[in-house]
Amino acid sequence: MSEIDQLTHAATLALTDTHTSARAALDYLPWIGRAIDEDGAARRFDAWGRSTAIDENTGTAVISRALFDVLHDRASIGATWPVGNAGLLHCYGYLLSLEATPYGLKRDRWVHGELARACGLHSDALLPWSRGSTLLARATSAASAILQSPVASAVQVIDGRAARVAISADHGPSALAYEVAPARGSAPLLVTLFPVVDASSVLGEFRIARRLRWNAC
Repeated sequence: MSEIDQLTHAATLALTDTHTSARAALDYLPWIGRAIDEDGAARRFDAWGRSTAIDENTGTAVISRALFDVLHDRASIGATWPVGNAGLLHCYGYLLSLEATPYGLKRDRWVHGELARACGLHSDALLPWSRGSTLLARATSAASAILQSPVASAVQVIDGRAARVAISADHGPSALAYEVAPARGSAPLLVTLFPVVDASSVLGEFRIARRLRWNAC
């Protein structure tokens, strides 16, 4: 069975909204649990802000409430449905999501090579099951690099909270990194990293409407 098939099987287990099935999904892919343990011990989740598990495009949950709870319990992060840690949800939660969106499955960013290439990395650099550093560690590094040295970026202030988007190319395919301050006057924290087809249009749209985006809370 391929790694993709294994992800799909684990995600299917997690569709049943019970803590037993959610734990079974993690047990089926023990490398996810080990990665969460390592990230928690290294306090990597601290670099990430808040995200909702309700997708802004579909209005539906990308993972079950039970899986949300089990993931946050494993990471020893306090969270109340549907708002949780963005790094935990966008990395490991998305791997176990089968919710269809206009842009495909949430896991596609990690299992396909477009995002890695847009970040200037090898196509397999963000594969979640790769040996070595965890997916969250690699995602944090890639997003931070774009935010620190973007080709273009824009900032909004929403209720006193700074929200910043950065892209790795000024037009065409690009990687997009987004960070939001969790409170007025605090430093922005990472929210998401994903590939876009047209960097210039995404950046232009961001500048028009002042609101939190990409499931940030």
